[in-house]
Amino acid sequence: MRKWYFTLHLQEPLTEKQSNTLDHLDRFNDGRIGLEEVPGVRAKFTCVFEAETLTAAIREALDFFEDFPGVLVRSVELDALELDENGMATPAVVPAPPPLEDDPAA
Repeated sequence: MRKWYFTLHLQEPLTEKQSNTLDHLDRFNDGRIGLEEVPGVRAKFTCVFEAETLTAAIREALDFFEDFPGVLVRSVELDALELDENGMATPAVVPAPPPLEDDPAA
């Protein structure tokens, strides 16, 4: 397993109701995902997940949003630390991974 560092950019800033909901979602309080926001302007989550692949780490992070209705992730960006570790010269944005085949919600 390796650590993957990336940022989930939200489509819209969080509403007051969504912010209040987030305060009560335990899975967002384990240190792997943290909110950075400018209220009314933008919101993003910085992530550090351990997984075999980047897509597996992203999938796990996106699973956190199942209990967070109305919040949509616009894009996934690799942070500077991850760019350096992978020898990349420019930021990379990857689409969300497809749902797992055995996922009943798919």
